[in-house]
Amino acid sequence: MNASRVLLARKNFVGVVVSTAMQKTVRVRVPKTKIHPKIGKEYVEHKNYMAHDENQVCKLGDIVRIEHCKKLSKKKSFAVAEMIREARVYIDPETGAIKR
Repeated sequence: MNASRVLLARKNFVGVVVSTAMQKTVRVRVPKTKIHPKIGKEYVEHKNYMAHDENQVCKLGDIVRIEHCKKLSKKKSFAVAEMIREARVYIDPETGAIKR
């Protein structure tokens, strides 16, 4: 495999903004579907990523694409690449409470 191709490929994820409490940083929840090895049933797991939001345009519930970049802090190595869809109303996935 060519080394230049490996360097150009970046990790991209699409997820929902679940926290905007920090300055220039958002927490993005990225779902991942898996198949159980014994049962064969499909289930959803998720992982939270800290992403850099330079202009602070993201709000709760927005669907964004994040892209891997150089490490910006201990936990933050992703940046918001584009806004896919803005949220009108945000519903917390854990409690079901409506925010905004």
